[in-house]
Amino acid sequence: MTTRSRRSGFRSHSTAPLDPKAVERGLRGAARAEGLSSRLREFLRGLARSGRRAEVLDALVGALTTTRVPERMASSIVDLALDWFGGEAWALLVVRDVGSLQWIRDRGVLHGQRAAMTEAAGRAASCAKIAWTSDTSAAARTRSRSQVSIVALPVRSHGRVVAALVGLDRRPATRPEEPPARDDDRLAPLLDLTDVIGGPLDTALRLRRANALSSIDDLTGLYNSRFLDGTLRREVKNSVRTGRPLSLLFVDLDGFKGINDRYGHLCGSRALVEAAERISSGARETDFVARFGGDEFALILPDTGREGAMLVAQRVRGCVAGHPFLAGEGIGYRLTASVGVSTLPDTASTSEMLLAAADTAMYRVKGRGKDGIEMATLVQPSV
Repeated sequence: MTTRSRRSGFRSHSTAPLDPKAVERGLRGAARAEGLSSRLREFLRGLARSGRRAEVLDALVGALTTTRVPERMASSIVDLALDWFGGEAWALLVVRDVGSLQWIRDRGVLHGQRAAMTEAAGRAASCAKIAWTSDTSAAARTRSRSQVSIVALPVRSHGRVVAALVGLDRRPATRPEEPPARDDDRLAPLLDLTDVIGGPLDTALRLRRANALSSIDDLTGLYNSRFLDGTLRREVKNSVRTGRPLSLLFVDLDGFKGINDRYGHLCGSRALVEAAERISSGARETDFVARFGGDEFALILPDTGREGAMLVAQRVRGCVAGHPFLAGEGIGYRLTASVGVSTLPDTASTSEMLLAAADTAMYRVKGRGKDGIEMATLVQPSV
């Protein structure tokens, strides 16, 4: 039955319980022999009706104003593209500051199709025009035996391309479709719709970058104390709710003052950057590494108990001790680290207690000669 239905024009199949929108798309794809470019033109002809145009704009505005999270915006936009334009797959890629493209949401895209879709998105972004691919080479890149049509629509904000909306459709090789020219006037009105997307999406992306910068330490590139405080509170709440452990490392560089005294504060700043890299190299991908202030650093270790925290502390300590600081300047200064470790619920029950316990443990290491690790004892809350 599946083979017969595919020969009849169906490109996908639904299983119970049926999704009404999926059924509508399937019937639309089977009933019409037109390819992707024809369906785009049909959609634009429908916009000539005032009621339909208002309906489309209302759907776009709704998708763009109910959230300020770029991924959620993109998800709604991709869903609308599938409903309006048909096709097999759609994706939204955003343009990074360096000019590269980042996938943030897609529907129906297979792994082997990503390269050809990314290529089309790059062409649309670079020329700020609709880019179209419909040839056997695209079919080869997407591992398809049928002719592949890919359309990429630039998404602009104030004349600058900030993203690309990319659709893909596979057509039987027996019914080849002639793609329109890249600057086909009949498809140009689609850019008016993507321009509606551009402004809100660009604002959401800028807000995300601004929030990220406000959480980053300017010198080291690590998270700052503001981020540490908010993240620690959130992780403590998660730990209390789920019953999973949480640990915190407080790291102080031993002998750092000697660099400033002997070589100046500029070398001290460079040494801090190197220390941040060494401490980060000892952490895991799931850990949060922050500069607390001065030559003090903190690491939040989610889902980590005493034993796991001690292993990370030993690795961090070794990464610092084994590194010749300022070797590029011909100095090769040696630093060590004093590390305090606290865990929830073993040694603390709040974010403040967790930080205080790790800080106290670190000072115990300092008091007995530095260059070591201390596990905190239970901190009693102040009355």
